[in-house]
Amino acid sequence: MISTLAAIRFGTGRAPDIAAPRDAGDLLLRLSGPDRMAEAWPQPSWEVRAAAALDWIRLRRARRDGGADAFRTAQRAMVVAYHEDLARALARAALTEDGFRERLAWFWADHFAVAGGRGLLRRSVPGYHEAAIRPHLAGSFAALLTAAVTHPAMVIYLDNWGSTGPNSPRGRRSGGNINENLAREVLELHTLGAGATYSQTDVRELAELLTGLSITREGDSQFRHNQAEPGAETVLGRAYGGAGPDRGDIDRVLADLAVHPDTARHLSTKLARHFVADTPDPDLVARMTATWTRTGGDLMAVYATMLDHDAAWQPTLAKVRRPMELLAAGLRALGRGRAIMEADVPALRSLANQPLERMGQTWLRPPGPQGWPEAAADWITPQLLAARLGWAIALPEALGDLPDPRAFVETALGPLADERLRFAAAAAEERAAGISLVLASPAFNRR
Repeated sequence: MISTLAAIRFGTGRAPDIAAPRDAGDLLLRLSGPDRMAEAWPQPSWEVRAAAALDWIRLRRARRDGGADAFRTAQRAMVVAYHEDLARALARAALTEDGFRERLAWFWADHFAVAGGRGLLRRSVPGYHEAAIRPHLAGSFAALLTAAVTHPAMVIYLDNWGSTGPNSPRGRRSGGNINENLAREVLELHTLGAGATYSQTDVRELAELLTGLSITREGDSQFRHNQAEPGAETVLGRAYGGAGPDRGDIDRVLADLAVHPDTARHLSTKLARHFVADTPDPDLVARMTATWTRTGGDLMAVYATMLDHDAAWQPTLAKVRRPMELLAAGLRALGRGRAIMEADVPALRSLANQPLERMGQTWLRPPGPQGWPEAAADWITPQLLAARLGWAIALPEALGDLPDPRAFVETALGPLADERLRFAAAAAEERAAGISLVLASPAFNRR
């Protein structure tokens, strides 16, 4: 049972030919090793995707001057890139021996949510995830926080690129305009949490400290001294700066926020809520918080504390799989991870993009900086449940070459499958119907 829970609750599901983690120690051992899925299925970088977005913008402007064909070519390339990125994310989850890493990558990408959209954020967000999130999954939270908050994607998404201090050289010349979006989300979402011990003054002072954090025309990180507000800023009672605008002051304030007691409590609760239960065991959260405080936000130590608690291994499947998790688990259980990488754009729309939209989790489009909702009630509504059932019926029909449903129920759920589901899968008149019954079952939709 422990191995099955390790694969389903803390990973991307069971697979017919991939050994499930044996226990908590095995989960952590795999996470501490190399990122084999990033090596096997490399993601184009932020720089590559940002350059493509800039090229698309240029060609769109030029299409009226005889450049319509070139723009259409660039537009098709953007559509292909979007679907390739989705296929890559699903393939990694479906083929990995290190499902905990993929789940953590999704969790932290959602915690530091950036939605794809216009300008440089057009089809480039996976490059941000690859650069700012994946390398820091098993390190310190301070390193992860700094990489995510200061990445060009976040600076663009939360409108900090033009934030200008009124007393900066540029502000004195043309007027300052401080944008508080990034500062507010750093405190409310990324670190301390809503309702924590900070004030509007802290938001304002942090926003002033973040002025100058910007981007180049090419979408690279840049600290613009002529936009940075001079003078010391006080955040949560501690002063930063004062000797002149310094990019290092931003790193210092983020490092302090990363180990604040409210951050330890907020992030420990969020991790436990995501992986274990919508209402996590208070003792579990308390122990994770204590570890966070003792280790200065060492993420591996916090994960180990979570995985060491009895609440993490209760056999009741208390969480609902989000749509992306459900799709990956389905492909994984059917052994079709490589097939998704071989699919063309129309097939990917049918197999992945459209089902995600119908089930309420459009790829790369979280509803806001707060990311996707966590509670089961947000994912199991009449409309969204009908979409899940539709996916469960359509996937086996689309893939073909299906396993025996009696074997599939064991592959997908092992000891978590009850006798009624085993009987129903065995009694199905067609293989596709039996597979659909398993994919649509409450057990498969939970973790």
